[in-house]
Amino acid sequence: MKVSERARNVPASATIAVTTRARQLKAQGQDVVSFGAGEPDFDTPDFIKEAAIEAMKAGCTKYTATPGVPLLREAIARKLRAENGLDYSAEQVIVNIGAKHSVYEAMQAVLDPGDEVLLPTPYWVTYPEAVKLAGGVPVNIRTDQSNSYKATPRQIEQVLTEKTAMIVINSPNNPGGFSYDRQELTALAKVLEPTKVTVLSDEIYEKLTYGRSSFVSFAAVSDDAFERTLTVNGLSKAFAMTGWRLGYTAGPQEVIKAMGRLQSHMTQNAVSFAQKAAVAALESDGRAVEAMRSEFERRGKYMAEQLNSIGGIDCPEPTGAFYSFPDVSAHYGRTIGGASIKGSMDFAKALLEQALVAVVPGEPFGCDSNVRLSFACSMDQITEGLKRLRKWLDH
Repeated sequence: MKVSERARNVPASATIAVTTRARQLKAQGQDVVSFGAGEPDFDTPDFIKEAAIEAMKAGCTKYTATPGVPLLREAIARKLRAENGLDYSAEQVIVNIGAKHSVYEAMQAVLDPGDEVLLPTPYWVTYPEAVKLAGGVPVNIRTDQSNSYKATPRQIEQVLTEKTAMIVINSPNNPGGFSYDRQELTALAKVLEPTKVTVLSDEIYEKLTYGRSSFVSFAAVSDDAFERTLTVNGLSKAFAMTGWRLGYTAGPQEVIKAMGRLQSHMTQNAVSFAQKAAVAALESDGRAVEAMRSEFERRGKYMAEQLNSIGGIDCPEPTGAFYSFPDVSAHYGRTIGGASIKGSMDFAKALLEQALVAVVPGEPFGCDSNVRLSFACSMDQITEGLKRLRKWLDH
């Protein structure tokens, strides 16, 4: 049967590919330690589950309005005003089927064929594919560890053209584990003021910040930033609700309406009873989120310390999300266990096959010098996995 060129040109997600191979090895009885998963190892809090159960019992199992039930859109608007300093109305909010869907749909609503989208590296693997599916052209902004992999105003100025339609800002960052502070975001926003560039601000990890880092929404740094920003967020990471598939987008009403029109033909509404559970999550006291956040902080600090104690590995301490992103390129050019290590793909493959440790190569994130390790797993797994990594590199 014929397969479209569009579908043929979309690569499989690197993170899913690693997780799938790790599961295959586990199914064969192998003792795999996986640092691949981009989801919390905690269960969804019981009060959220109970809200969904009660909604189902009450008959909340039908279609809803495409952009989401009014109760949830209003709760999201209240949350954005109270926590982020963003004065969106409920009509400026749309509920999507996960934040990944939010990103895809926002790009479909904004981009025309040939439009350029600026992607600071490292970027989440889905961004360039979503750009291309919308007919856009990804333009990478090469960053480096000297600035904690964060894009600078000068770097953005150098790649802006008349075709630039969008820039994606992801803070806290997947895979980098870094965060932009208010001063840095304000400087980036200033560069964009003379342009018509839309900012897609992916804030899915906003509640997972560590140390002295504190979260700031891009749209909150200036009036101009507010007018040009699509704020994307969701419940997957902070509330351990990855399988519930609930994301949302807030922004200028004409774009939100356009997204709604697209969504009405693509997916209709997010799951009805999951939307009621989302209201319970957003209106909770935050204790469940804080318990997870503090544990992630402990794990991230430990992982960075251990990685930096291994020769040839350089790892900034994470300030957000639940990823370490060490530079392992000092080991490129080596042969380990008979495998030639030329880049991050070789590194990750050999580590998994030889030491049964799954990490995600940095190449699909735009940074071939690095690999990504998730610390959304138990401390026992982290300790064992890093012990195996150290032993493997000592060959």
